[in-house]
Amino acid sequence: MLPRLSNVPQLNNVVSDYLSELQKQHFEGDIASNYADRLSLATDNSVYQQLPQAILFPKSVADVVRITKLANQEKYLHLTFTPRGGGTGTNGQSINNNIIVDLSRHMTGILELNIEKRWVRVQAGVVKDQLNQFLKPHGLFFAPELSTSNRATLGGMINTDASGQGSLQYGKTSDHVLALRSVLMNGEILDTSAVKSDDVLENYPLAENGKTLHQTIFQRCKEKRASIIQDLPQLNRFLTGYDLKNVFNNDESEFNLTRILTGSEGSLAFICEAKLNLLPIPKYRTLINVKYSSFDAALRNAPFMVKANALSVETVDSKVLNLAKQDIIWHSVKELLTEEEQNPILGLNIVEYAGNNQAKIDSQVTALCQQLDEKIAQGKDHIIGYQLCSDLPSIERIYAMRKKAVGLLGNAKGAAKPIPFVEDTCVPPEHLADYIAEFRALLDSHNLQYGMFGHVDAGVLHVRPALDLCDKEQVKLFKQISDEVAELTVKYGGLLWGEHGKGVRSHYGEKFFTPELWQELRYVKFLFDPNNRLNPGKICTPLNSDAELYSILSPMRADNDRQIPIQMRDEFKGAMNCNGNGLCFNFDEHSIMCPSMKVSKNRVFSPKGRAAMVREWLRLMANENVSPDQLDFHKTQVKLTALVERFRNSVQKWRGEYDFSHEVKAAMDTCLACKACASQCPIKIDVPSFRAKFFHFYHSRYLRPVKDHIVANLEVAAPYMAKKPALFNYFTKLKVTQSLVEKTLGMTDLPLLSEPNLQQQLVEIGYQGKKLEELEGLSATEKANMLFIVQDPYTSYYDAKVVRDFVALTQKLGFSPILLPFKPNGKAMHIKGFLARFSKTAKTQAEFLNRVAKLNVPLVGVDSAIVLSYRDEYKEALGDSRGDFHVLTAHEWLTNQLESSTLQSAVKNIAKSDRTFEWHLFPHCTESTFMPNSPKEWQYIFAQFGQTLNVEKVGCCGMAGVFGHEVQNQTMSKDIYDVSWGKKLQGKDPNHCLATGYSCRSQVKRYEKAILKHPVQALLEILN
Repeated sequence: MLPRLSNVPQLNNVVSDYLSELQKQHFEGDIASNYADRLSLATDNSVYQQLPQAILFPKSVADVVRITKLANQEKYLHLTFTPRGGGTGTNGQSINNNIIVDLSRHMTGILELNIEKRWVRVQAGVVKDQLNQFLKPHGLFFAPELSTSNRATLGGMINTDASGQGSLQYGKTSDHVLALRSVLMNGEILDTSAVKSDDVLENYPLAENGKTLHQTIFQRCKEKRASIIQDLPQLNRFLTGYDLKNVFNNDESEFNLTRILTGSEGSLAFICEAKLNLLPIPKYRTLINVKYSSFDAALRNAPFMVKANALSVETVDSKVLNLAKQDIIWHSVKELLTEEEQNPILGLNIVEYAGNNQAKIDSQVTALCQQLDEKIAQGKDHIIGYQLCSDLPSIERIYAMRKKAVGLLGNAKGAAKPIPFVEDTCVPPEHLADYIAEFRALLDSHNLQYGMFGHVDAGVLHVRPALDLCDKEQVKLFKQISDEVAELTVKYGGLLWGEHGKGVRSHYGEKFFTPELWQELRYVKFLFDPNNRLNPGKICTPLNSDAELYSILSPMRADNDRQIPIQMRDEFKGAMNCNGNGLCFNFDEHSIMCPSMKVSKNRVFSPKGRAAMVREWLRLMANENVSPDQLDFHKTQVKLTALVERFRNSVQKWRGEYDFSHEVKAAMDTCLACKACASQCPIKIDVPSFRAKFFHFYHSRYLRPVKDHIVANLEVAAPYMAKKPALFNYFTKLKVTQSLVEKTLGMTDLPLLSEPNLQQQLVEIGYQGKKLEELEGLSATEKANMLFIVQDPYTSYYDAKVVRDFVALTQKLGFSPILLPFKPNGKAMHIKGFLARFSKTAKTQAEFLNRVAKLNVPLVGVDSAIVLSYRDEYKEALGDSRGDFHVLTAHEWLTNQLESSTLQSAVKNIAKSDRTFEWHLFPHCTESTFMPNSPKEWQYIFAQFGQTLNVEKVGCCGMAGVFGHEVQNQTMSKDIYDVSWGKKLQGKDPNHCLATGYSCRSQVKRYEKAILKHPVQALLEILN
């Protein structure tokens, strides 16, 4: 039995008092101080980890003022604060061991749009892609680009002065910030924008502190103007963090204090609102994807493309490309990046032309293609070939692959992972190739693997060396490489931070400034934050302060991971491999990952949050001397003899006794086990897999709820209940039964058994089955047109008409379907963490299916979620003993059959041309993520039947098996449904809406009182 985990860091008493007092001050936002909440914001997208004291989620500027004003009471003067946005920083910018003020949860409003003058006013928590989605109907966009644009907030972009693809033309974030509203540490609101230089010293109306800041910094920057211009690097990616140079425009007629705040990483003020400049969306875009036989060739070939007036030139190396080929993303781009086996792509330049003049773009593209053709003909520059795409969907797919490259590097095999710490260095583009040659030589001298990609047009190449920071020797190497790369960038007139901000790398800052200008930066910090209370340790310390900056060797995730035995790490490798890239925070409500995070806005309820919980759980277990064998579910069993102790522990739980395991359990309970993270996450962390293991061990100490046992035994009971469906349905529909089930078991809206049952419905269509022994005696000819239908408990017993119609469809198409005897699949057991029982059930079912598979007849399942469990959970649980049986989904089998010209002709003869409809497919989330081509295959099938099928981009429906039937999940289940499915179903005829998942059809029936068909039912309807 596992121990209780109570030895966790407690809140500081002063912090606790501060939080209590803040609530009394009418703070409207959220306050989080649980250990789980603190852990979820202890990391960002870097290698670092620092546990905050608490997290505040303000709802307004007024809330931020309340935070700061209370903090200025004498009792709380020693408290410090760190503003936080999307948490996508790669250098620990927004993590600290103080109070985190997270503006991403609630401050997400788009406040004002002026289309004529092309500006928008937003709150700091608005996500970059969210803003552009809002602006698209108006033909405008916010130009600065970055790979994390679907979860990075505008406040975060402003604080790091972010930039990425296209920066040569569009510049950095600060080039598009017209005005800011910030809150200073003293509680004063500071509004900044460009003002006439002549007005700064006399006429500018401001509160006293704001006026002092404007006038003092104006005078200092004016006095130091010559040295600022002369001594700072002359780069497109100019120096971020207190931008002394650009506070003035070119002729110094305007002064803008906003430039000091952009790139300040929350070290000067809380940036709460921003007025942003917008640009017209280019009407015409073309990508030229140039393929090379080496990365060095791609790198050295890029300058001539920049000279050809391209908007941007993005470079990707072979390591990134090969990782992309192993990911779900490659399905969307492989036709745009074709290659021959004997001539693989080892380097790629993505060249874009964009604008509003089609003729000009065509001319530029033609000219570049002619040059490329000449080089290919002459065998120059190692160019394999190139491909063009001018349609927006194709362009977006290419850039989606490029954006995902950052995360994909974290999925490299082995303990050493490519990590960010020297990844955004910037040098003048004309020196980039030589600089990278030295950089690579440095890494090669240490025998390190690395991935490279980036913006060669701006002189920025992202380099991620692969290190295992659990190895202390490699931590030393981490520091050594950082030091050497810092010197290398100075040598080439560049910067260590070209686009991702400084963070803990701030201590290298003095290398890039003269002593005089470094003191000016410290003076700016002193003016804004004299007591060093805002994100201390970043950018610089206040003048006359003995405080220190963070080191490159600041506390790391690996410092905690190192405490976990390797065997434990391997057993829970999904959680351990999470690198914090945060794709699970994607704002898009119709993306599949992660439904619980989307509606709760709580990062504990995200794959990254759940991974953090399990990592800490493992660390605490290791510190309690729990051996790896005790956390190997293959070697542990929950024994009945421990029942009394489990009961006693459960009583203590109900009485409120703390155990960190309860916080982990709460995080896992909100996971819908949709499996999106197993494929959508670049690291493929697969929360449902380690969630099931956690449940297994958690319930070795605490009793299971009765409902878990009912769910796990459903497959055993359903065949018996289905013999008398009317009787069971009668009792299920009674209000007294529903009330009793809800109050005692915590279940609601229980589904009804099919009436008539499946056997009765099959009789209606004249189906005659065969026993397995009969089938094993048939000849190959007799089995030629057969298919074996593998039953699942949901369609066979609760949605039997789907199975009946699939049988009828296959008969109509000239096949002989055989319904195999029902045997439990065990998926529900796995979801609830009955791992020993699941393994036993899976072994029995696998033995049966392997026996059937020897008959060489296709095995087909109707419900895709169950079918895919044979490929996923079965493989994990059984390993090689799973065998080679393969169960096809309905669409896989139909696609295979329709590739036969004979069947195509038969379908066209049967399907009537006057029965053409426009259908809408709502795919099951698990099917969409594990089988990305499934929507296209359904479209192909319907096209063969003379029909149009539109695929709706939807997220999770919110049912997810039994999740939506549990009382505790009702609000979340409904919210998840409303955010995607509910919106997409509006205005559509439910008679022509199709859903592949049983859970999805159940959820729609529950909330819309409409019955959606399975696609096979629509096909049968067409044939009839």
